[in-house]
Amino acid sequence: MEVQVAVLLVGRSRTANGHKSGLRQLVSLLAKRLTFPLSSPRRRPGPSRVEGAGSESTGDPTSPLPNGEHSALISRTSPHASGDVPARPAVARSRAAGGRWLRRAAFVAAASFALGFAAWAGFEAALSSLPPPPLAAAGEVSVTVVDRQDRLLRAFTTADGRWRLPATSKDVDQRYLAMLFAFEDGRFYEHGGVDVLALGRAALQFATHGRIVSGASTLTMQTARLLDQRHERTLAGKTAQMLRAVQLERQLSKSEILDLYLRLAPFGGNIEGARAAALAYFGKEPNRLSVAQAALLVALPQSPEARRPDRSAGNARRARDRVLDRAVEAGVITRPEAERARAESVPASRREFPMLAPHLAEAEVAAFPKRAVHRLTIDRDKQAAIEALLAERAELLGDRLSAALLAVDHTTGEIIAHVGSPGYLDADRFGSIDMTGALRSPGSTLKPVVYGLGFERGIAHPETLIEDRPSRFGSYRPENFDETYRGTVTIRDALGSSLNVPAVRVLDELGPDLLIGRLRRAGLEPVLPDAARPSLAIALGGLGLTLHDLTSLYASLAQGGRHVELSHRLGESAQKRLSGKIASDQQKSLLSPVAAWYITDILKDAPAPADARSGRIAYKTGTSYGYRDAFAIGYDGRHTIAVWVGRPDGASTPGLVGRTAAAPILFDAFARLSVKREPLPQAPPGTLRVSGADLPPNLKRFARFASVGNGGAEFRRDPLAISFPPDRSEVEILGGTAADPLPLKAEGGALPLTWLIDGKPISSPPHRRDTQWQPGGPGFVKVSVIDAEGRVDRVTVRLRD
Repeated sequence: MEVQVAVLLVGRSRTANGHKSGLRQLVSLLAKRLTFPLSSPRRRPGPSRVEGAGSESTGDPTSPLPNGEHSALISRTSPHASGDVPARPAVARSRAAGGRWLRRAAFVAAASFALGFAAWAGFEAALSSLPPPPLAAAGEVSVTVVDRQDRLLRAFTTADGRWRLPATSKDVDQRYLAMLFAFEDGRFYEHGGVDVLALGRAALQFATHGRIVSGASTLTMQTARLLDQRHERTLAGKTAQMLRAVQLERQLSKSEILDLYLRLAPFGGNIEGARAAALAYFGKEPNRLSVAQAALLVALPQSPEARRPDRSAGNARRARDRVLDRAVEAGVITRPEAERARAESVPASRREFPMLAPHLAEAEVAAFPKRAVHRLTIDRDKQAAIEALLAERAELLGDRLSAALLAVDHTTGEIIAHVGSPGYLDADRFGSIDMTGALRSPGSTLKPVVYGLGFERGIAHPETLIEDRPSRFGSYRPENFDETYRGTVTIRDALGSSLNVPAVRVLDELGPDLLIGRLRRAGLEPVLPDAARPSLAIALGGLGLTLHDLTSLYASLAQGGRHVELSHRLGESAQKRLSGKIASDQQKSLLSPVAAWYITDILKDAPAPADARSGRIAYKTGTSYGYRDAFAIGYDGRHTIAVWVGRPDGASTPGLVGRTAAAPILFDAFARLSVKREPLPQAPPGTLRVSGADLPPNLKRFARFASVGNGGAEFRRDPLAISFPPDRSEVEILGGTAADPLPLKAEGGALPLTWLIDGKPISSPPHRRDTQWQPGGPGFVKVSVIDAEGRVDRVTVRLRD
């Protein structure tokens, strides 16, 4: 009978052709192919011959077998050699029953196959009708600002207020991933989005226990749910997740799906993604987690709000411990590791996200709003150390005083640390204002450039003698800060002691326009008050510059006078070198190499603050007019640091000077930037290193009006000048019911004179050079006088009780 079945199947396969279509025809065809006769075929009436050698067998014309084959089959399967033997009734009934059973089994198999085929076709149809997965929305992440080593400086929430930081499987601890797979999806790399084995297990457990014992959701299904932002526990909802999961598996790689989960998984509140969760709960990046921390991050996404450690520490701990037990069972961690992890506490609160270099980060994001990741030249560790330093110093300076600092690598121009204020959120100090870009008076910090131009022009040398005596330059009468004079000094001593009169003498010889022109050539944009013409006052800070400008200026001095353009975007400096822009920038040099080295040689010997070692840093301090700004700027062989201290609102702070307020911060900043100081540059060729006695005659003593075309004749006229009160003086006025009148006196000029207090004219005798003014109380006042020819002189005075 087995042979007959085989032959029948072969015969049917040869003659049956698929001319019908549809499910019913398919079932019928399959049933027919599995049907065979269980009794001898009926013969037509006619003669029968016994099969023999060379004889022909007529056979059954209705049989599917060729003529003769049927008889041969019977002869091989029947115990009788030939002839018609009637079948026995019991055997016939047995064969008939078996045939019916086999026909039923064949029909069931065919129907199952057809139903499976229909289900598969329906699944594919439903899958093809799905819209594409919303990957674009998942690509929206928090804008991040990172340092030169891709470490996070600052992050910003997404448009809907969520912390969703970019992260991949390479950015997280590998033990965290192992725990995640063990707890959520052990066959993640084997299934195609839906784990059929897990589905079967879950269904069997539900049928056995009458309740859900384990789930069958895969990481891909969870990612699909997060993408669609739908969490339906109904059969339709789970089916939609499965369809989306299969779609994701067909479009993305396993690593891409895992990265999506690591970015989108919820961790409570507005925290999404493993990286944001690690920073919010542990204050660290997710690449180095403890076992307990990794287990907690695995547990939170299952029920993020109910297990938030900052709100439900008990739930968070229990969920974490279940993950630890599962990790032990899977062999991910050992039992002792799990016990140590159980003893670790869960975080009781959320941490603040990093906010380093906040002013620079905010400005960069505003400049490139469509960029997701901003890479800066900042060094995160040095930035954090400098920010802590300024916060400590600000507390000692006073409630209203602020500070700012820039630290750069002047060999590349890259900014290493950028601190715009001691505290970004400190409203009392106007912390949100970036004072590195604020326009301020630089005080005496331009004196090195003035003397450097003199060295470059060949009219002076560090050992040249110069006079420090009361002098008048037209209407301008400078005084030293301490209101004393040293007589004849060397230029080295004049710059080292920051004397005012010698610096003005040198600039008078050079001309103010030369200094302004050189600053502009070096890439700076000095701002003059009321668009006035450059005057000799710019030698002492009578113009506006930013701390960023001054940092670039001194970085150029540190580089032998070569132009240094500061950069805070990673890669810009290297790009300039590749494009040849660095070579073109050398045409913007500030000073010649010899002149720059003379300045460095003088500034390195400036007296250091208390408890600081001198000789390793070349630095200069400065104090602006009216004690509004204090500066200290210095450099070694590698780094340049500039410090500003003052009030952002420009108010005066009596006693605020660069040497005591800013210089200590400068030296501490160098110590925190690097323990070892890089040596200052050696003297370049052409340097004249001799004593004053060995100088050429024209360099032994600095002579006023030594050059042609300096306009000195204009300054020999009798100028208009205020003789009382002296500039920057303090005048005591008695308290009580009313202050004493303040006498005002002027010399020179053409009558009549007009007096002004803080820009407002006061009543005064028109044909006298003196008058009186009644103060309203203590404070700073600006006194001005204008003569008949329009000449003006001004002084600032502090009135005190």
